[in-house]
Amino acid sequence: MNILKKGRVALGVIAVGAVVALAGCAQGDPTAPETGDAAGGGSSSTIIVGSFAFPESEILGEIYAQALTAKGFDVQTKFNIGPRQQTIPALQDGSINLIPEYNGNLLAYYDTAFTQRTTEDVDSALTDAVAADELTVYSSAEAEDKDAYVVTSDYATANGLTSIGDLSKVQPLTLGANPQFAELGYGLPGLASVYGVDQVTFVPYEDFGGPDTVKALVDNTVQVADIYTTSPALKAENLTVLEDPENLIAAQNVIPLLSSSIDTPELKEVLDAVSAKLTTDDLITLRDRVEGDEQASANTAAADWLKEAGLL
Repeated sequence: MNILKKGRVALGVIAVGAVVALAGCAQGDPTAPETGDAAGGGSSSTIIVGSFAFPESEILGEIYAQALTAKGFDVQTKFNIGPRQQTIPALQDGSINLIPEYNGNLLAYYDTAFTQRTTEDVDSALTDAVAADELTVYSSAEAEDKDAYVVTSDYATANGLTSIGDLSKVQPLTLGANPQFAELGYGLPGLASVYGVDQVTFVPYEDFGGPDTVKALVDNTVQVADIYTTSPALKAENLTVLEDPENLIAAQNVIPLLSSSIDTPELKEVLDAVSAKLTTDDLITLRDRVEGDEQASANTAAADWLKEAGLL
C-alpha cells in the first residue's frame, strides 16, 4: 500500500467536512503530445489508455486496453503518467483519451467541498462535473479502493464488531493511521461526530496502511487501523473491514474517464462489461499477484482476469 498511497497523496485530493472522504515514473514526459494523425500520436480512432503512477492503476489500464483490443479497437497505452494535475490535461490535449479513475477522488478534484457519499450520488454529480472539461464517465464498477476502518478478525469476533459504530463498545481504543488522519473529515473528527467514537488514542504511521500499520494491528499495538480496501494484507493477515452504514467514507469506485470525442455506444458496451464484472476482491487478488511474491506483470494479471471473467 505504500506505493499506492504515495501515488494518491500526489493526486492532491483533500477530504473536506466531517463526512467526506478524499483520493515510478515513466521515462520522458508521457503526458506530452506526440506528432501523428492526432494529438496522441495515433489516428483519430485510436484509444490511448493512460494510468496513474501506481501498480493498481496500471493493472486497470491493462484491463481496459486488452478488453478493447479483443473487440477490435485500435489501442495504445501510456501508463505511469502521474497525478490528476497531469492526467486531466493529457485527456484534454489528446495525449491520452481514456484512464481508469476513482469516482470520489475525481469528484473531489472538481469540487473539494462535495457532499455526495454513495456511489449513485457521486456518479451522478461526476457526470456533470467532468462535462465542463469535455470528458465523459461510464458506469462505475463495484470495485472500490478506499480508506477503511480495519480490525483483526479475532478482535472482531471477540467483541462482536461488524460496523464502525460498534467500536463504541470497545472504547477506549488505540487507532493507527497516517498522520493526516487525525484531522481528516473521515478520520478522527468524523469517527467522533458520525459514530460517537471519541475515546481514541491516535498512533501515526507514515506508510499509509502499509507494512508498519498492518504489523501494529496484527500484534495489537493498535486495535484499529486505516487500511485501503484493496490491500493484499486484508486476506494475508485475516483482517476484517468494518462496515460503514453512515457512509462516513465517500465512494471510491473504479470508473472509466474518457475524452468525449471518443464516446461511442460500442466503446461504452466494452467498458461497461468490465465494470459489471470487476469487484474489490478482484483488485485485492490482482494487486497481490503483481506486488506480491509472484511478481506477475500487469499485462499477465489483467489478461488472466479478463479470461476468467469471460471478457477475453
